[in-house]
Amino acid sequence: MVAPTRRAKRSRRPPPRSEGVSQATLVEECILVLSLSLLASAVYAIISLTSAPVKGATVFVVPQVGLATQLANFAFGLAPVWLVVFLLRRSGEGLDQIGLAFNRPRRDLGTGVVLFVIVGAAGIGIYLLSVALGVNRFVVPVPPLGHWWTIPVLFLNAAQAALIEEVIVVGYLITRLQQLQLSEPAAVGASALLRGAYHLYQGWGGFAGNLALGLFFGLFFTRTRRTWPLVVAHFLLDVGAGIGYILFRKHLPGS
Repeated sequence: MVAPTRRAKRSRRPPPRSEGVSQATLVEECILVLSLSLLASAVYAIISLTSAPVKGATVFVVPQVGLATQLANFAFGLAPVWLVVFLLRRSGEGLDQIGLAFNRPRRDLGTGVVLFVIVGAAGIGIYLLSVALGVNRFVVPVPPLGHWWTIPVLFLNAAQAALIEEVIVVGYLITRLQQLQLSEPAAVGASALLRGAYHLYQGWGGFAGNLALGLFFGLFFTRTRRTWPLVVAHFLLDVGAGIGYILFRKHLPGS
């Protein structure tokens, strides 16, 4: 009788880079992708932190503009994600290289919901405490209120932020850094530091909370090589923050 075969465990090691692609090329690619996306955001966030007050100040996550501009921002804001997908396809690596294979949607959705529950309460606590201590700006996470499109645009912006941050900062960046021979702790740490840096426009609470979130999400990715659960969790976090603000904005500290 033939013994039953065991299902092979998924490797935690990143796939090797494509043959013929040098380390210098990968470094240049990373700089290009990040410069068109979240590295630029980090630089502007640092400028914002150092050039304007934090205590008692308000910051808008979503531009307070009309619907046409909102839709244009959504469409063109996804260009860096498209660039990453294009580069992976052109190199022959494919989306599975960064955990974006759409081959188990139910499991990814369920895992994303669990991640959302785990980090949601901690995130709210860090934000409220930071605002109360005066080390974080009061964050308005919604588009202009009072329009029929307020909630739909809130959902679009949540989807955009989830895709940009989790695909680029976690799936893509950590994979590329490991292919450049960085250790897992170094790759995860660099990813988390970038996440914290581009949230500095909110203040030090936004930096600390997102640094911790980046470490948690980064470790999840290196152990599962899946990005979709992070996208789902991030989307739910942003939608929850927006709806929570709409319902309780008059009772929030700093409002």
